[in-house]
Amino acid sequence: PHAGMAVNPNLILPQDLTLYVPAVPAIGTASDTPMSAIGMALNGVPFYNQYAAGQQPLTAEIKSFDRYNGHPDQTGSYHYHLEPLFLTQTSGSSLVGVLLDGFPVYGPQDSDGSTPTDLDVCNGHVRVTQDFPETIYHYHTTEASPYISGCFKGTPGAVG
Repeated sequence: PHAGMAVNPNLILPQDLTLYVPAVPAIGTASDTPMSAIGMALNGVPFYNQYAAGQQPLTAEIKSFDRYNGHPDQTGSYHYHLEPLFLTQTSGSSLVGVLLDGFPVYGPQDSDGSTPTDLDVCNGHVRVTQDFPETIYHYHTTEASPYISGCFKGTPGAVG
């Protein structure tokens, strides 16, 4: 590995996840994200929250992430805690996925190319997006914790 990198001891294994999300998400009381899948990227890779096992900061774990910001856990589930670089660097859209509460997740910039400065504690705000011209609450990935989302802004569905 490169200096400062750590080899992840876990292997990527096939997973079978079904996410149940509201078809019409609604802003509600913010709630904590679980220590498992909190959503899914457009490429089928789960999003996890901003913590390593035991709700520890990702400081040491980040060293084991691959060049696209993903890594497998001990169950073999490959996932993202950070911006999914494969999608944000290769996709024509800044939409990268959806969280369990049904709200979309975008990369680090708004549709006009600017970096949002008004994100709430959940890492989101209400704005027009290229996919939702009538405005919608949505999350943005950021370089600082919580990276994807610090909480659900709507009522979360479930993972089956």
